[in-house]
Amino acid sequence: MEFVLPIIPIVLAWLLDLAIGDPSWLPHPVEGMGKCISFCERHFNKGKHRVAKGAVCAVALASATALIMWLLLRFTSQWIWADILVKTILIFFCLAGTTLIREVVEVFKAADRSLDEGRKQVSRIVGRDTAALSDKEVRAAALETLAENLSDGVIAPLFWLMIAGIPGMMTYKIINTMDSMIGYRNERYLEFGRWAARLDDIVNFIPARLTAALMIVVSGKWDLWGFVAKYGKMHLSPNSGYPEAALAGILNCRFGGPHDYFGELVVKPYIGTNERDFDYQDVKTAVKINRLSEVAMVLIVLVFRLLA
Repeated sequence: MEFVLPIIPIVLAWLLDLAIGDPSWLPHPVEGMGKCISFCERHFNKGKHRVAKGAVCAVALASATALIMWLLLRFTSQWIWADILVKTILIFFCLAGTTLIREVVEVFKAADRSLDEGRKQVSRIVGRDTAALSDKEVRAAALETLAENLSDGVIAPLFWLMIAGIPGMMTYKIINTMDSMIGYRNERYLEFGRWAARLDDIVNFIPARLTAALMIVVSGKWDLWGFVAKYGKMHLSPNSGYPEAALAGILNCRFGGPHDYFGELVVKPYIGTNERDFDYQDVKTAVKINRLSEVAMVLIVLVFRLLA
């Protein structure tokens, strides 16, 4: 029994995510993280020394998260089943594979009905302005987000769970949440969010490349290594380009290009060369790749935990 105890919460949490995703009625720790980040941003993103104040806030929030998780797990470790329950819930909250897959599938269904519905649906999951997107751009945005979320929402949390346990996994989660809220290169966040963005770059460096590798392996398209190496580094982000390049290669399509973010034009390099339209078969293939990559990563983590 003791031999399998370390993997029980991982298996249960992953199965729970597969079954229900993130129900809207369920309180989520990310909401609490978001409130803490918003509090810091409102009170400290003003006046002088914004970079320094942003650095202190980012490091403090990440450190506090790790400490709170360590103390909580040390307390629950006194009771086996309480420990399993708490760990299962925490790991479950850090996994975001199923919900995003559902959202992306809904984008394609909405776009099949009308362009306006597609734009409205995709606005739920992307940061770019969607009012002027074409049908192709709506579907491309959904697929790009799906590839990026495979890294941010599944592979990276599992990687940090494997390396640093649940405190590491939850610390990754708040760093990633900070980046999604204040890590933008616009006038408001450029200075205050600089450290949040840099920390996110650091913690995603290996997971992003691991995600691309897993996608290539499960797709069986071994000739894509050069494609991903070429286009992955062309993205404005040092990490997001790798899973996006892997999916672009698998689907033989093109991602990237100019888009508006908060009213400002951001020109992203193109990933891939085949400028084509997308259909429902593309999202089915992308979802299959996501799920197979998830399975592969879960197996890697389970083997690592058993051996450790």
